[in-house]
Amino acid sequence: MTETRTRDLSLPALGVTVVLWASAFVGIRAATDSFGPGPLSLARLLVGAVALTVIARPWRHSLPRGRTLGLVVVYGVLWFGAYNVALNAGETSLDAGTAALVVNIGPILIALLAGWVLKEGFPPPLLVGMAVAFGGVALIALSTSHSGAVRTASTSGVLLCVLAAVLYAAGALSQKPVLRTVDPAMSVWMACVIGAIVCLPYAPALVSEASDAPAGDIWWVVYLGVFPTAIGFSTWSYALKRLTAGQVASTTYLAPAVATLISWAVLDEVPAPLAFVGGALCLIGVAVTRYRPRRRVEAPSEPTSKPA
Repeated sequence: MTETRTRDLSLPALGVTVVLWASAFVGIRAATDSFGPGPLSLARLLVGAVALTVIARPWRHSLPRGRTLGLVVVYGVLWFGAYNVALNAGETSLDAGTAALVVNIGPILIALLAGWVLKEGFPPPLLVGMAVAFGGVALIALSTSHSGAVRTASTSGVLLCVLAAVLYAAGALSQKPVLRTVDPAMSVWMACVIGAIVCLPYAPALVSEASDAPAGDIWWVVYLGVFPTAIGFSTWSYALKRLTAGQVASTTYLAPAVATLISWAVLDEVPAPLAFVGGALCLIGVAVTRYRPRRRVEAPSEPTSKPA
């Protein structure tokens, strides 16, 4: 009898993640008209936690303990809590496409942290790629003073998005070991709840801002919680359980292009020309860090014939 194999849907899952995470940059940019960075983070995480309760059904799972639980707390605080606040704050003074370009250095930082924390070393392509990518970030920062930049673009927004990229990298590396023993959706639900707890000090401001917000901005918050958070992080975790953190993170460098197109269609915002050049350098830097030279395989030598 042939054994039935479970179909691996990692690539389709990553495709869903890229599109939903790209749209999140646009949703954040739209919602910041009515919500501050902290209240928006809390609202998004509360909606995400409710949606994930339906998806993950946490009552069917036991909570992890010890080191695994500690790692959940780490990426819940850093990635779901602090990352959201930093990104939201960055997008108050940076357009969605440019923010996506800057946060896209996350895969490089993941490789850097893996070399340090996981003792994977620092191969030359990693160091060269980092230099190229951070050169791209510098160009993006310079583009904020260019005449073609979006009116609210600023260097402070770029720096906040760099901070968000660091938090994203630390969170992704912390989540990877958890997925050895924890269901992907469950790992996201726990982190979402922890992130919401971290953002609870913003609750009074959220109540005040939500009462004055137009329906359109409230629907953006609901969208951010259900789609990029609940669904996008679940599909990300599904793929991360089956692939390496570097492989999964490197696919997200497609997000800036998607985010720019959505931002142009929905918000009529396009990054400055110099930001596109810097973004291209960021993508090249990520590609260089993933380069692995092929090893030359020497042909076996023919045995020498002995005289009879």
